[in-house]
Amino acid sequence: MSRTTLLLGATALAVAAGLLSTRWAGHAGAQGTTVVTLCDNETKTTVPDSQAKTREEGQAIADALMSQWRQKNPDRDWIEGELEKHTIAKPADNSALVGRGQGQTYGQITEPDVQKWSRESLAMAANGSAVFHNAEQLGSTIAVSCDMCHPSAANTHPETYPKFQVQLGRVALLRDMINWCIEHPVRGTPLAPDDPKMRALEAYIYAQRKGTPLDYGRR
Repeated sequence: MSRTTLLLGATALAVAAGLLSTRWAGHAGAQGTTVVTLCDNETKTTVPDSQAKTREEGQAIADALMSQWRQKNPDRDWIEGELEKHTIAKPADNSALVGRGQGQTYGQITEPDVQKWSRESLAMAANGSAVFHNAEQLGSTIAVSCDMCHPSAANTHPETYPKFQVQLGRVALLRDMINWCIEHPVRGTPLAPDDPKMRALEAYIYAQRKGTPLDYGRR
């Protein structure tokens, strides 16, 4: 599922917001025109030199650039929308690691490294949120979604797994209990362990318990 590969996190949201500003490229396009480049240095549009410099016309230029950018980055809008609809705990801030070594194989940690870790982690959790809140994505035959019993993943206690689950009659991992819920209250088809939806659901549920100490086996 393509959403599992979405690349956007809390840090990247701020970076994306910076793309809303535009700059003049500093060179002309066809005769009588000027090329305007977005801050990503890739997205461009051409405007007539004669165009009046009103705020409305400037906004039209920015809108044209951002329209192109959104078409090339549709998933960024999707993640931002999910963050607006549902509260998702942000990933750990690893900015203090910038400049430190990762061993001879990986070299030093850079700011782009930290941004990538954050945006990919948040994207996975956001994708899980989308599945968690959507009966259709869960494959429910009775229109039941996880959030109806567990708002914002409340009372899921991922930090207590693995643990003995009476419903299953054995020690279960979090994914085992997710599948039990999908099969019974949701009335859907259990997911394979490596199914992108299962991975995303686990990520979201764990994210919502950020900061909770591990206590496996606790009932």
